[in-house]
Amino acid sequence: MNKYEFLHPHSRYHGEFTPENFLFDANLQEFATRVSYISGLENSGKLSPQEAYEQIKNLWKELKASKKCLLDTPDTPSPS
Repeated sequence: MNKYEFLHPHSRYHGEFTPENFLFDANLQEFATRVSYISGLENSGKLSPQEAYEQIKNLWKELKASKKCLLDTPDTPSPS
């Protein structure tokens, strides 16, 4: 395992495969990793609680926008 894989772990995708689901899963894993880092920085005194909150709030907004773009779009009907 190299340093990047250690610092940025990603699990395999096990859900119903669609490109949208796969991309959202990657975004969700990135969100979880970054929240973990921010939490660690706040717990060690490197970030104030307010700074940590704001950073996590911004990450949440990005994840929410990702969900809206990738998962909340209506499926285009197939031509009959």
